[in-house]
Amino acid sequence: MKKIYLLFIITTVLISCGGKENVSVEDLVTNGTLKELTEKKKEITANLEEINQNLEQINAAIAKKDTVKKLPLITTIAAKEEVFKHYLELQGNVKTKQNILIYPEMAGILKSVYVKKGQHVSKGQVLATIDDGGLSNQVAQLEATTQLAKTTFERQKRLWEQKIGSEIQFLQAKTNYEAQNNSLKQLKTQQGKSSIRAPFSGVIDDVIKEPGTVVAPGVGSEIFRIVNLNNMYIEAEVPERHITSIQKDKEVKVEFPVLGTTINSSVRQVGSFINPNNRSFKIEVPVENKDGNVKPNLTAKLQINDYTDEKAILIPQSIISENANGEQFVYIIKDKNSSNEAIAERHIIKTGKTQGNLIEIVSDFAVGTEIIKEGARSVNNGQMVKVINK
Repeated sequence: MKKIYLLFIITTVLISCGGKENVSVEDLVTNGTLKELTEKKKEITANLEEINQNLEQINAAIAKKDTVKKLPLITTIAAKEEVFKHYLELQGNVKTKQNILIYPEMAGILKSVYVKKGQHVSKGQVLATIDDGGLSNQVAQLEATTQLAKTTFERQKRLWEQKIGSEIQFLQAKTNYEAQNNSLKQLKTQQGKSSIRAPFSGVIDDVIKEPGTVVAPGVGSEIFRIVNLNNMYIEAEVPERHITSIQKDKEVKVEFPVLGTTINSSVRQVGSFINPNNRSFKIEVPVENKDGNVKPNLTAKLQINDYTDEKAILIPQSIISENANGEQFVYIIKDKNSSNEAIAERHIIKTGKTQGNLIEIVSDFAVGTEIIKEGARSVNNGQMVKVINK
C-alpha cells in the first residue's frame, strides 16, 4: 500500500513539472513581472559564468595538447654600425670659362680665313688676317730709318767714349735712336692686330665672317667662336641653409641624364655671395670630358656629400610607426627562446637624415638589437611572436 502511495506522489510531481511551459525572454520582457525578470537574470548570469569557466578550461587543455601555436610570424634585422653618407641633390648646368667670341682689333677687309668649323687649334695659331692698309710698308720704311739711327748712335757713342765730339751730339743720337725704335715697336704692334690668333687651345665652334667682309672692332663684327671642351665645370645654386655643410673639396657624384653617365668629382669653388633674390650661393664642380660629349649648357644632376657618419645605425623607413604623441617607434624582440619565439616590445627612437629608403637612428640604440622588419605593422606591444628569419 505504501509503495502504491509513493508511486502516486512521484507521478503527480512529474506531471506537475512537465506541465510547466518554458517562458521565453521576449515574453518576460513584454509581460513578465519584476520578480520574474530578476530571477531570469540570475539564471542567465549563472549560466554565463559556468560557460566562461568551461571555455577557460577548454583553452588551457587545447594549449597543452596543440603543438602548433598560432603566433604572428615576423622577420628581424640586427642593428649594426655602418658608414652612412648623406647626399644633397641639386641640378646644375655645364659651363666653360673658355667659350668666347673672337672680334677683330682693327678695321679693314677680312683678307683670309685659315680655319674651318670644328677644327682644333692651338694657342697663338693664326686664324685669319685683315688687310693692314699699308702698315707693312710703313714698318719696312721705319725699320730702315731705325737701323740708320742705331748706327749713328753707336758711332757717336764710341767717339764720346774717346772724348771726341760734344756730349750734346751723343745725347741727340741716343734720343733719336730710342724714339725711332719705340715708333717701330708701336707700328709693329699695330700691324700685328691684322693677324687674328687663337687666345687658347680649343675647337672652332663657328666661323661667322667670310673673307672679303669689312670688319671693325665692336659688337656685330664677331669672326669666330672658339670653345675649349677640356676645361668644363658645372655651376649650381645651393640654398643658403646648407652653407655650413657644403664646402670646398666635398665629394660630388655627377650624373648626366641625357648621356646616361655618372662621374665622381668634388667641389672646386664655393661662392662667397648669397643671391638676395633666391637666397642661394653658387658652387663650381669640375668635370672631365675625355670623349668630348659634355657640352656647355648640358643639364647635370649633382649629389653632394654634405654629411657622413662612420658608425651609423640605419633602418628601413617602412618599419617606423608614430604614436599619438608624435614619437617614432619600432618593435624589437626580447626573451627569444630556442623555438624562435619572443616578445615584441615597442621602442621609442629619434631619427636623423634619410637616404633612399634608409633612415639614421640618432638616439641611443644598442648594436645587435633585433628589430622587427616584416610584420612590424601587425604586432602589439608585449605580444608573443615567432621569428622566421631565413
